[in-house]
Amino acid sequence: MVFKIIALLILSPIWWAVCGEKDLPPVATFSIVAVDKNTGEIGVAVQSKIVSVGSVVPYAKAGVGAVATQAWANPRFGPLGLLLLESGANPAQCIEFFKKGDPQIESRQVGVVSASGETATFTGSDCNEWAGGKSGEGYVVQGNILAGEAVVAAMAEAFESTQGVLAERLIASLEAGQEAGGDRRGRQSAALLIVRENWGYGGVNDRFRDLRVDEHDTPIAELKRVYLAHRKLFPRPQK
Repeated sequence: MVFKIIALLILSPIWWAVCGEKDLPPVATFSIVAVDKNTGEIGVAVQSKIVSVGSVVPYAKAGVGAVATQAWANPRFGPLGLLLLESGANPAQCIEFFKKGDPQIESRQVGVVSASGETATFTGSDCNEWAGGKSGEGYVVQGNILAGEAVVAAMAEAFESTQGVLAERLIASLEAGQEAGGDRRGRQSAALLIVRENWGYGGVNDRFRDLRVDEHDTPIAELKRVYLAHRKLFPRPQK
């Protein structure tokens, strides 16, 4: 019943009415959403040639999953996708609901991962080239206005081969994507979001790492520097 109510809400026109969105800049982006089933961490990392990409693309909820919404990004995909996951939908079903309810779906790109490691990615036919995604065990990478398919391939390979905690694997994935050409338009901002139940500040919230570089010549390198500083001040909980 809960799932049906959410479905009706998502398909209702009130959720999808968008005014003048084509006047906004596309979020030309490469991102990764992923989980670490061993630790329960869920995360998103993203880089883009736009100011403050972290305010648009990444969404995550502890014990539920993560969403990255980009290209002509629909910010409703984040909270509604998490609500659907929490109600029992899988990532592929989330994307099917987005397709049915959003009249601008072919201009969107979105990646979804559940806490159990299920994944799905979608790239609309109107997204600017090169655009596409790649799924693996517990992660999805995707991007648009990229140098080419090699960007997402490098991101996937780096995530799979890098040792360490989830945050470090996500940053390594961004680094590999940039090394492979990244966003054709250049670099500007980056963000990292990691959630895990009760791992946030003071143990009273779930936002373990919520780091943003809003405007920088080398945003991924700066994000890594900020991450290392944050890690020193806020070490991983011993539980």
